[in-house]
Amino acid sequence: MGEYKFIKWFEELRKTDVPLVGGKGANLGEMTQAGIPVPPGFCVTAEAYKYFVENVKLEDGKTLQEWIMGVISETNVDDSKQLQENTAKIRQKIIELPMLPEIAEEIKRAYTELSQRFNKDAVYVAVRSSATAEDLPEASFAGQQETYLDVYGVDDVIDKVKKCWASLWTARATFYRAKQGFDHSKVYLSAVVQKMVNSETSGVMFTANPVTNDRSEIMINAAWGLGEAVVSGSVSPDEYIVEKGTWKIKEKYIAKKEVMVVRNPETGKGTVYVKVADYLGPEYVEKQVLTEEQIIEVAKIGAKIEEHYGWPQDIEWAYDKDDGKLYIVQSRPITTLKEEVKTEEAEMTEEMKVLLKGLGASPGIGAGKVVVIFDASEIDKVKEGDVLVTTMTNPDMVPAMKRASAIVTDEGGRTCHAAIVSRELGIPAVVGTKEATKVLKDGMLVTVDGTRGVVYEGIVKSLVKKEEEEKAEGKVVVAGAPLVTATEVKVNVSMPEVAERAAATGADGVGLLRAEHMILGIGAHPIKFIREGKEEELVEKLVEGIRTVVEAFYPRRVWYRTLDAPTNEFRELPGGEEEPEERNPMLGWRGIRRGLDQPELLRAEFKAIKRLVEEGYDNIGVMLPLVSHPEQIRKAKEIALSVGLVPHKDVEWGVMIETPASALIIEDLIKEGIDFVSFGTNDLTQYTLAIDRDNERVFKLYDEKHPAVLKLIENVIKVAKKYGVETSICGQAGSDPKMVKLLVRLGIDSVSANPDAVELVRKTVAREEAKLRLEAARKALFE
Repeated sequence: MGEYKFIKWFEELRKTDVPLVGGKGANLGEMTQAGIPVPPGFCVTAEAYKYFVENVKLEDGKTLQEWIMGVISETNVDDSKQLQENTAKIRQKIIELPMLPEIAEEIKRAYTELSQRFNKDAVYVAVRSSATAEDLPEASFAGQQETYLDVYGVDDVIDKVKKCWASLWTARATFYRAKQGFDHSKVYLSAVVQKMVNSETSGVMFTANPVTNDRSEIMINAAWGLGEAVVSGSVSPDEYIVEKGTWKIKEKYIAKKEVMVVRNPETGKGTVYVKVADYLGPEYVEKQVLTEEQIIEVAKIGAKIEEHYGWPQDIEWAYDKDDGKLYIVQSRPITTLKEEVKTEEAEMTEEMKVLLKGLGASPGIGAGKVVVIFDASEIDKVKEGDVLVTTMTNPDMVPAMKRASAIVTDEGGRTCHAAIVSRELGIPAVVGTKEATKVLKDGMLVTVDGTRGVVYEGIVKSLVKKEEEEKAEGKVVVAGAPLVTATEVKVNVSMPEVAERAAATGADGVGLLRAEHMILGIGAHPIKFIREGKEEELVEKLVEGIRTVVEAFYPRRVWYRTLDAPTNEFRELPGGEEEPEERNPMLGWRGIRRGLDQPELLRAEFKAIKRLVEEGYDNIGVMLPLVSHPEQIRKAKEIALSVGLVPHKDVEWGVMIETPASALIIEDLIKEGIDFVSFGTNDLTQYTLAIDRDNERVFKLYDEKHPAVLKLIENVIKVAKKYGVETSICGQAGSDPKMVKLLVRLGIDSVSANPDAVELVRKTVAREEAKLRLEAARKALFE
């Protein structure tokens, strides 16, 4: 490598270099320094951006930086139209101006050096933005997630570097910096340029056997071509079992590999499936993919990565045909392993006595001291790390739930309040135990397994996992693009506090943002606020809550569901004394019914959304719950228009499909004017099957895959496609892989899952889409 002023190679970087190359670049440098063979590359440093804007001169003699600052100084960031226009002007200026020769020469030299490592004149690379700020290395800026794949040739690289620089000036990023008080003139951006692996062979590796839970074994799956085929499950790979330390290959299964994935030879962009027999030759169909030496090489690097992170890893690897070397594309911890009890002392002390069994409602292990409470007046008893035990949680208990290490309830099913909130908070929960408040006593020490639905006596050390030291080490993406599916995979959000955690899942947006906890968390009945002249306070609380979520996900879409709290939840609030006593609140005064009967409440929600639209948030959709008649849509639109919120223009407009009525008259609802529908399968199932979803006694009969429910869903998707209306699901069934497979085959446009299920659902969607492509390809090939 020659001397560079504006380029840093991964080999030169450490995790402390965030101010120079941003978080992505620093992480890749750290991986390289650790001896992990990530695909090589370099960073066009933040100094290059700074030099560019300070040295490019415009016709009037100003530097580009002076011109940009001038445009920004004249921009009212609260004027959405002006903000959009002015930031677009800045981005266009950066893209159209020629790269300074001194920077262009270094990028060309670095790209040539990178290509020559592979004995080529040019190689395919990915170019990604990596933002940083002077004196603010940890600052993250919204809207700067630009990634360009399959970039080829130096001119293309330079063009994409400038486009990454331009992404510093999206409307969203500019608005965010202004509101956070960051100095625009001291915010810079680095561009990461990394070789894309041209896989000859690829696959996945688990550094602990996921089938037998044996940590002395490494399992390797391998197939021909790009790794997409193995990750998506569209091809049966070879499987090799290697013993750690001795590196003995204990087992080998050679699969029949009929198809493979390659980069599209015609366009050089994207991937295509081809027949192995045609592309490589008939003998490769049943040929062992990796040599014995390669199997051991893959296993050894897997063990090294496990040692680096201190936990068994799920690793994507590939041999690059451009240089024959092994590269690690991605590494993440295996989260499904059970802790093993191996010592004689542990066997003597950890009997794992079962105290209770129920429904595993939120996965994970939690342990601590039991605190039994029966209503919200007792929530102060629950301290940080306690196990909260109650009959059934309600929204007033959320502050205590946040402090708990685990939650156990007498009542409820997997769609009850305790289950939904626990999953979003990432707290283990077991519900429907019937007798937790009797069996468990204050002060007892217990361990809660929220995955299997079991409560054990005492602290079971073998089940309690240590917290990761750093969040960044929890899931490390060292190269390659995230798994992309045609069917969007979104996430459900109940509380603004979990927005960052939910956004970190990589979800394509929020398919359900619930209003209940934002409204019920204001401390009094919302109608009481309005009647006491405090509507502005209510609106501002909503604005703050919704903004937290739409900001975290921008520009990904967020669908906000208007209030759907049953009367029993409202009654507990100060000012809720006038709430009617209903025999079955789930069938009562809730959803859009209440919204239209109390239009002042719906109006406050729409005012909050209108305010956010005016701030420049153009990624919001409004979803009406429990709709059963077109007139409800019409009246809700009138209320929205009365506060200046224009459906279909300011916001996307949709309805929940939660009743058989809405599913059966879907065509009439669409004709009233909607952009999307989302299945609320929790209610749709209980209303179709006449089963109380929160009643653990009949929960075994509650089945979201019941033929009647599926027929209603199928009909809605079919009609919606006819009219070009988007379809989604945000009920609990959206987190069930079996249901997700059915929905993908029915043609649903998106699936919204609980935060803990996003990764599994995305893999399920990718696998099912791949199977559909494979079926279509086979049909075309063999007919």
